[in-house]
Amino acid sequence: MEIQKSRLPRFMIVGTGSGSGKTTVTCAVMKAMQLRGNRVTGFKCGPDFIDPMFHSSVIGVKSRNLDIFLSGEEGVRFLLARSSQDADLSIIEGVMGMYDGVSMTSDEASSNHLARLTGTPEILVVEVGGMALSLAALIQGYLNFRPNLIKGIILNQCSEGLYAYYKDMIESQLGIRVYGYLPMVEEATIGSRHLGLVTADEIADLQTKIQKLAEAAERSIDLDGLTELAREAEVLEWTDLWQSVRKTSGNKIRIGVARDKAFCFFYQDNLDLLEALGAEIAFFSPLEDSALPEDLQGLILYGGYPELYGEQLSHNTSMLDSVRTAVQNHLPTLAECGGFMYLLETMVDAEGQRHAMVGAIEGESKMLNHLIRFGYAKMKALKDNLLCEAGAEVPVHEFHYSDSDHNGEGFFVEKKQRSWHCVNLTETLFAGYPHLHYGSRPELMVRFLEACKGKK
Repeated sequence: MEIQKSRLPRFMIVGTGSGSGKTTVTCAVMKAMQLRGNRVTGFKCGPDFIDPMFHSSVIGVKSRNLDIFLSGEEGVRFLLARSSQDADLSIIEGVMGMYDGVSMTSDEASSNHLARLTGTPEILVVEVGGMALSLAALIQGYLNFRPNLIKGIILNQCSEGLYAYYKDMIESQLGIRVYGYLPMVEEATIGSRHLGLVTADEIADLQTKIQKLAEAAERSIDLDGLTELAREAEVLEWTDLWQSVRKTSGNKIRIGVARDKAFCFFYQDNLDLLEALGAEIAFFSPLEDSALPEDLQGLILYGGYPELYGEQLSHNTSMLDSVRTAVQNHLPTLAECGGFMYLLETMVDAEGQRHAMVGAIEGESKMLNHLIRFGYAKMKALKDNLLCEAGAEVPVHEFHYSDSDHNGEGFFVEKKQRSWHCVNLTETLFAGYPHLHYGSRPELMVRFLEACKGKK
């Protein structure tokens, strides 16, 4: 494949750890840059679903994930380039602490790995609470720990009165530029849930809060300086991984995709790839609609928070019947995490209430008070299936507080301290807890859509 080169203005906002204010600062800067007339596009390092929802709500464009483990090095370069072509500025939000990767001893797949791989300047967000000169020691540790592209600092929850002192101290002690600060904006507080922040639709007056954060950023962050820094980013080299599989003509393959408050975890690149391969996506709501869309040739149920809407889902019996009939009639179906829970017979929520679900797969899911099989893994197919042939290895991610008594036996996962089987497979069903990002693995969806052809 031909190597392409693109000069794409961009920077990454990284933090010292979860809770350091990365998402708040990222949203504030994104919105402030947009209000200046820039065409801004957003990205999230890692597998998280919720922060891209925020980016989309803030700037009004679709935000995407860049995950080295799930997509590979060549994949993230392609996905970054593909979605940045028409933007004046791309802003990438880091994940956890900037060096946190796949293990306690490696920064593989970390924010810093992504920044260095793509030649993207890093801005380190540091919360100042409870520190004076020690703040310089903290920052120095991040500057010196591993090779990085840290080009500046933004101070979070810093008062206007103290900012000048902090800025002078950091710049004189460390020789690193401080691009500004974000004060505590009481009326723009955002809560948290399983994956760090609540979903965008759940925040009252979200746009009002983000507007206030953007106004604060305009006053207290050097946006001109950040714009100049973005333009200094290295030329990005990439190859078009979808070129050989794009469909520009022919009949569309109609795929139903669940999307509502209960089923809101999806990777935008997955949907983009489906459309590039010739799919017509028909969104529907398991909460609100009475039946599946007509004339479907395939069905996708992504994850989300079905456990919060168990009663409403169980009361929508016509939709349960519609989905059950479709799966039993061998409509090719892909279900991940919450979508898999929906296909089981019952779901027990966090309060212990049992709710009837679709019943296309025997078994029950139950909410627990701790994470189950959290993190990255590579699962090996034990037989041919909707997405791949037997023996294929697929990188996946799991993050869920529920477990099931019928997780499936179609794939095998082996990690250092444990191993397990997962995913329910039939000739037309792929259902289990793992989340997949197939933006850099188009062959998975080519195979799925081949199975969907001719189905009605």
